[in-house]
Amino acid sequence: MSHALIQIRNLSKRFHTPSGTVHAVDDVSFDIPRGSITGLVGESGSGKTTLGRTLLRLVEPSGGQIRFDGTDITSLPNAKMRDMRRRMQIIFQDPMSSLNPRLKVGDLIAEGLRAYGIGNRAERRDRVAALLDEVGLSADHMDRYPHAFSGGQRQRIGIARALALEPEFIVADESVSALDVSIQAQVLNLLLDLREKRNLTMLFIAHDLSVVNYLCDQVAVLYLGRLMEIGPAGAIHKTPAHPYTRALNSAIPLPDPRAARDRTPLQGDIPSQLNPPSGCVFRTRCPHAAPICAAGSPGAHPVGPDHQSYCKRTEKLYGHDVAAAHT
Repeated sequence: MSHALIQIRNLSKRFHTPSGTVHAVDDVSFDIPRGSITGLVGESGSGKTTLGRTLLRLVEPSGGQIRFDGTDITSLPNAKMRDMRRRMQIIFQDPMSSLNPRLKVGDLIAEGLRAYGIGNRAERRDRVAALLDEVGLSADHMDRYPHAFSGGQRQRIGIARALALEPEFIVADESVSALDVSIQAQVLNLLLDLREKRNLTMLFIAHDLSVVNYLCDQVAVLYLGRLMEIGPAGAIHKTPAHPYTRALNSAIPLPDPRAARDRTPLQGDIPSQLNPPSGCVFRTRCPHAAPICAAGSPGAHPVGPDHQSYCKRTEKLYGHDVAAAHT
């Protein structure tokens, strides 16, 4: 893999509530290579959004380290963090909730430019027109209000807004989950084109592994704030090494319902983050759980090039299958 733009080491985020402490992100470590798209997948409540926002310091980390292009931003002072924010942006799941309905599209996209004192009014307007064209809209759209657009068009506006400050890193938080399948494909292809054109690095957060497999170079699987598996998208799709990843894969619909597949159904619901299971947090839903799984959190088990599973039984369960796939 290429040089990492983002390095995450033992990252944790805890929320203290009247009912107890929520471990939303718990001791997570991985790299995001420059110019790549890393997918972050897991069920609702797995900590994906919290992790993404913590990387941007929209949520302050409770522990660990985040390095951006070699700079430790974990506790960077606000003034320096403001300069760093020009290099990192976010695309939200629901663009309408992040777009002020009282502002025209051109003003919305230019907000970041005004905040950083970039260009005069005419120059900013020219920049907004170019951004709208880049995301597949028209310069005429800048004088309309957000409510005049479809969901897919509003997401393109959100993407244009994120691009305005020429960022190097973008967190896309469930950015296509609310769109129809055909519109999803258009937006995904737009993100791929922008990645190539701008050499963007992205963290793409989703719950749909089929979308992630199409878009991403690397996939990280999160469950109850813990990393379960990380590896190249092809390996995660074809030879997943963790029982949780296998369960997520087996839930992807196939074009031919009669086709044979490995079925690993998930049992029960995701436990409360206030009271996670001891040891491996997935063990209470794992069909292969053994007494060893309750004793201490599993470490990283290498299963192939840049491919790791956080499961004490990976080698016993799937070692041969995974090893063969990497030869």
